[in-house]
Amino acid sequence: MTDRANDSFFTKVVHAGLDPDPLSGAVAPAIHPSATFARDEHGDLRDGYEYTRSDNPTRRRLEGAVTELIPGALDAAAFASGSAAAAAVLRTLKPHSRLLVPRDMYHGLRRLLEVEAEHWSLNVERIAMHDIAAVQEALRTKADMVWIETPSNPNLHVTDIEAVTELAHAAGATVAVDATWTPPGVANPFDWGADLAVHSSTKYFGGHSDLLGGLAVTATGGQPQFERVRFLQRLEGAVPSPFDAWLTLRGMRTLALRVERACANALHVAQALEAHDGVLAVHHPGLTSHPQHAVAARQMERFGAMLSFQVKGGPAVARQVPLSSRLFTAATSLGGVESLIEHRAPVEGPGTDTPHDLLRVSVGVEDARDLANDLTAAVDDALHRQGA
Repeated sequence: MTDRANDSFFTKVVHAGLDPDPLSGAVAPAIHPSATFARDEHGDLRDGYEYTRSDNPTRRRLEGAVTELIPGALDAAAFASGSAAAAAVLRTLKPHSRLLVPRDMYHGLRRLLEVEAEHWSLNVERIAMHDIAAVQEALRTKADMVWIETPSNPNLHVTDIEAVTELAHAAGATVAVDATWTPPGVANPFDWGADLAVHSSTKYFGGHSDLLGGLAVTATGGQPQFERVRFLQRLEGAVPSPFDAWLTLRGMRTLALRVERACANALHVAQALEAHDGVLAVHHPGLTSHPQHAVAARQMERFGAMLSFQVKGGPAVARQVPLSSRLFTAATSLGGVESLIEHRAPVEGPGTDTPHDLLRVSVGVEDARDLANDLTAAVDDALHRQGA
């Protein structure tokens, strides 16, 4: 593998894991769809490959590329989804472990913990992770893992990773960060002391809404847990297909360009919404009005391509805005080249803490002015239709 340690992010992302094939010279990596692998003339495994559930050349190439791309990463394990990667990390905890998670977090993982914590014998506590005083109070008692999600989904609270990590480590806890909203080029939790990171590679790594995948990545401090993550990955087999691993590698080549454009677009759209009379609040860490803007400016390279906003007129107007938009597709997910919008509370279902007037937005790579004009016009149309 070529040494690219001193290359910039824009260079690394194009070349990571993509050395030309030594036999054919092929620039694009091959896909290895085989489920099983023949042994050599001595009956030994060839380069360790036996069965695709436990290892596969295309998946190994992806994991190597991710490790190469993220400063501080020692290893990466690819999963069939971000939720599978997160579940594997959480299941490194022993029975009766104490786990601290944010109050505002991805509802799929929150729901998983609500249902499975009893089966896993975990003591799960939800706290306002962006409130350092609340974290300090919670960590007066020993904890085993602190789970950070920053910016949070969908209210975009920003957690000071360095401050929380310092408190967590002093309390004997490992720190794991759901970094799905902060792919390489936006932020790196390992820069601030985190031990483990999880990504839904469905989102920014793939970037085209056409694959499903997840990643668990370890820094030095997460190595003991990562050994079990790798065990679960290989024995349970919740792994991406070789084709999805290959698509992720292909998507990664344009990650830097997509992230740069989408983040710039998101800030432009957020500023346009903040100036709109029909909008009650805009949640985006790039806005100086954001309560944790200073923290975000320190620990993020860019402010991200996600935002949420709340509209006048309540849920009825919020339901109408996606229907009134021409450029923002009303759909779940994020991180693709196309812009998406979602009335979030109904998606999360009964018992959600998400405000019912809130819309979550994934900003894509279209023209920023077109996006801002379309979304503000959609708000106007929704208000008019609902008589608000």
